[in-house]
Amino acid sequence: MKKLTYLFLTLFVFSIGFQACDDTKTYAEMLDDEDDAIADFIRDSSITVISQSEFYANDSITDVSKNEFVQLASGVYMQIVDKGVEDRADTVKNNDIVLVRFSEFCMLEEDDRGWKGITYSNLNIPYTVDEFRYVVTSSSIAGIFTGGYYMSSTTSGGSAVPAGWLVPLEYVRDRAHVKLIVPSKMGTTYALSSVVPFYYDIKYQIY
Repeated sequence: MKKLTYLFLTLFVFSIGFQACDDTKTYAEMLDDEDDAIADFIRDSSITVISQSEFYANDSITDVSKNEFVQLASGVYMQIVDKGVEDRADTVKNNDIVLVRFSEFCMLEEDDRGWKGITYSNLNIPYTVDEFRYVVTSSSIAGIFTGGYYMSSTTSGGSAVPAGWLVPLEYVRDRAHVKLIVPSKMGTTYALSSVVPFYYDIKYQIY
């Protein structure tokens, strides 16, 4: 009996020690960190968040002078800096190639990479552009990279365009300029697996 008691006590102490040494965060904790990072970014950037109903009531426009971002149902926060060309019919359509110039800002420091801040930008480099094909089916909308940095980037993790990048295309036209806060669930493969939110400054051109 004494041996059994000693064994149980040993296992109990070992389990406590193991838990104390285990710094791995749970998925719920990572989601909390993501929410905190987004909230901090919104506060530090003096962003005014408006609802979708306010956004629609204002002809789907965000007031840049007030630094407005609309929080969409997808979880993406969007500011439309410029809706694009005047022709309202000049919007993205199935199988169009879309050229993008953008800057990417990591909003949450990751222990394994040490990232925080701008991780990539081709926004002001005229000879460097990323491109993707916009694909519409009866059940989904997708983007497939066809050229540029993100096709081979470890940040992207494949040819699929982050879902968050496609969200603004419903509201803008050719040569639009938007800013986005993209939560991990709407981001790249890396963002999704590591639960990291990113901020993007993007210009679109329908090619």
